Amino acid sequence: METHDIRFPTSRELDGSDAMNPDPDYSAAYLVLRTDDGFEGHGFAFTIGRGNDIQTAAIRMLAPYVIGRDAEDLGGLYREMVHDSQLRWLGPEKGVMHMAISAVVNALWDLRAKREGKPLWLLLSEMSPEELVSLVDFRYLTDALTPEEALAILRRAEPGRAQRIAHLKVQGYPAYATSPGWLGYSDEKLTRLCREAMAEGFTQIKLKVGANLEDDLRRMRIAREVCGPDFRIAVDANQRWDVGTAVWWVKALAPYDPYWVEEPTSPDDVGGHAAIARAIAPIKVATGEHVQNRVVFKQLLQAEALSFLQLDAARVAGVNENIAILLLAAKFGVPVCPHAGGVGLCELVQHLSMFDYVAVSGSMEDRVIEYVDHLHEHFADPVVIKGGAYLVPSAPGFSAAMRPESIAAHSFPEGPVWRAA
Repeated sequence: METHDIRFPTSRELDGSDAMNPDPDYSAAYLVLRTDDGFEGHGFAFTIGRGNDIQTAAIRMLAPYVIGRDAEDLGGLYREMVHDSQLRWLGPEKGVMHMAISAVVNALWDLRAKREGKPLWLLLSEMSPEELVSLVDFRYLTDALTPEEALAILRRAEPGRAQRIAHLKVQGYPAYATSPGWLGYSDEKLTRLCREAMAEGFTQIKLKVGANLEDDLRRMRIAREVCGPDFRIAVDANQRWDVGTAVWWVKALAPYDPYWVEEPTSPDDVGGHAAIARAIAPIKVATGEHVQNRVVFKQLLQAEALSFLQLDAARVAGVNENIAILLLAAKFGVPVCPHAGGVGLCELVQHLSMFDYVAVSGSMEDRVIEYVDHLHEHFADPVVIKGGAYLVPSAPGFSAAMRPESIAAHSFPEGPVWRAA
């Protein structure tokens, strides 16, 4: 296992800025797993700067679980790390250690997909329902989703897999653009980026809100004037509000017809999300990028607290746990629109949404993947957007590998980008 503390100085241009994170430096606690047959698996945990060294150290702590082990035992290695009694005491199943497990698990999947010569979405989509169910940890879930129910969901989707794979290869997967809406951008930049998003074929954008209501009203008015009355404009508060404030603020924005409000309050407050959802309807609630595990997603779904589930590829314990979350969403009939606002997250989540379409939900209705136009040039297999859609990745793996020159330049604090600062 090789690890790197990689940070990009995105705060200099206020890329990624929002009401809770005004000056993020998009960062990756990055690892490479090397095997004795010459293959490599790449993975990372996403942070926004300070603390990335702690996240990297947490990944290094997991080396004994994988060094010298059979990299094909993905279900067993995942459970061994998640169920370790001493690691669980640091969570359980949340926070820095859980994200470290995600980085390792995702690297193992990247490795397996490369060995089999397939992009991850296709590797997962061609697995049998029985094999997929065997990857899931159903502990704490069976009051909402049993293994038998999960198996039934996957079997229902089996007959149309080939047709949906063919459709994906022609049409891609719908995306929405967050890049116009960073809170630190000027009105002129917002206007220009809204026009560019529409010209590029996106059918939805997202604006950051929550710092100042007067500013939010002005920016929503500008975006609505530019995009027109029928264009979807979502808003994202990034956990800024209490429940009452969220209801009041969203109602104030209602004349500009926000499509959804994202993370209106604490990601742990299931009851608060449910109360907000009831109070602001028909405006919808979306959340998930900071939801720490499958158990909280289960509760949000049971409480009818969200209309869109925004899983994150690098916060819960990797591919295995995200399969569980996709199955939960399918059971409750809630569309999955993944979070991808961060370095490398677009590259990862495209695989999860495409797998969901082919083998789990079988649907693209009301589903879009977030797209942020930053830092893709640092990846060996970057996402490709055309006509407002993600084109299907074809290279083997999970699209997680960074370019060696980018790793060298942005390593913290010794890389030349940081020495120059």
